[in-house]
Amino acid sequence: MNSPELYINIEDNRWEESVKDIDPLSKQAATTAFDDLQKQIPAYLSQANKPIIINLTLSNDETVHQLNKDYRGMDKPTNVLSFANIDDPDFEQDSTLFEEIELGDIIVAYETMKREAKEKNISLSDHYLHLLVHGILHLLGYDHQTDEEADIMEAHEIKILEKLNISNPYME
Repeated sequence: MNSPELYINIEDNRWEESVKDIDPLSKQAATTAFDDLQKQIPAYLSQANKPIIINLTLSNDETVHQLNKDYRGMDKPTNVLSFANIDDPDFEQDSTLFEEIELGDIIVAYETMKREAKEKNISLSDHYLHLLVHGILHLLGYDHQTDEEADIMEAHEIKILEKLNISNPYME
């Protein structure tokens, strides 16, 4: 299966100032996630022989707050939002109609991410990559609504992040 193509939109200039080499780091994280998850990715995606697209927006609390309010009914910013096309019941059928497969959108809020990294005493780039991997897992259908789902998703995150030389983000 091909590595995903990231279309990166940087809406807030603080991203480029704060996370060195953000483009290659982001692409490496996406490739590592897909390589690790190859056996869990639905066959209609992994065998499609089409480019797989992820739209990544590096934004800020104001934008993410509004999206979170509009689409999730939560009147506050959050660190990362994912809008997964795989959640659409027609996604598998629709994926045959186009030259590329668009998995969905990931939007990361700069201020929330930065605050969390400081609170956890981890580097901004490590926390960013964790949030990106988390978002990619959502785009592939993973969730954390139940303890069992959370355990599965976190196990994947830990394994992928380890391959990126990032410590387990769930260790206290």
